[in-house]
Amino acid sequence: MDVIDYRIEGHEMQFVEVELDPSEAMVGEAGSLMYMEDGVSLDTVFGDGRSGPTGSGGGLFGKLVGAGKRLLTGESLFTTVYQNQSGQKRKLAFAAPYPGKILPIDLDDVGGQLICQRDGFLCAARGVSLGIAFQRKLGAGFFGGEGFIMQKLEGDGMVFVHAGGTVMRRQLAPGELLRVDTGCLVAMAGGVDFDIEYVGKVKTALFGGEGLFFAVVRGPGTVWLQSLPFSRLASRIFAAAPQTGGGGREQGGLSNLFGGDSDE
Repeated sequence: MDVIDYRIEGHEMQFVEVELDPSEAMVGEAGSLMYMEDGVSLDTVFGDGRSGPTGSGGGLFGKLVGAGKRLLTGESLFTTVYQNQSGQKRKLAFAAPYPGKILPIDLDDVGGQLICQRDGFLCAARGVSLGIAFQRKLGAGFFGGEGFIMQKLEGDGMVFVHAGGTVMRRQLAPGELLRVDTGCLVAMAGGVDFDIEYVGKVKTALFGGEGLFFAVVRGPGTVWLQSLPFSRLASRIFAAAPQTGGGGREQGGLSNLFGGDSDE
């Protein structure tokens, strides 16, 4: 596992800058790169970062398994590996896709395993395994929504997870239970128990505005919560966006004022 140096810059729109020693490498989500210095090479591999030429899981079968796991989580079939091929230290940076925070998490601190939302992974040290976490209970599978299909990150290095809005880190005591909106659960340590719970009342489910189900997490372990899930942000943007007219383009400006197109 590569040991990397990093720093996180910014407030609402953050990026993480990583410094690689010679031959060190990073695994990044497709489309997350901000910049890289001369001497850093990139290689797009099929599946997760451990299945490529710089990874440890060679062979066609290993590549297919890694790609299948990522496809099930809604991510790209491909992962990009960035390696410092120069004889000096080189820097590269990965940017957050929407307003929020970048969480640096050492997998050693969470027992070698982290479960995160499928769109939360940003980048990681080479050697981190990217997989899928199936929930044990049938109810979570059918009704979990955003909280069901989650990514499983395994290894002993640094991973960087992106969350929307403000982030809360909560340490759960043994047996301590927390009910969370399914979209607000960003990540949790591998030992945290996860389930889906119906809100309990039909009126609340239909008119409460919080959805039909809660994510229920039970300690011991650490959970990370976000105040602004991307799905919530996207729905508000869609609701506020101007609607198009019958001709397929937005009617605005003076043409709306006079009730017709300006070229008539």
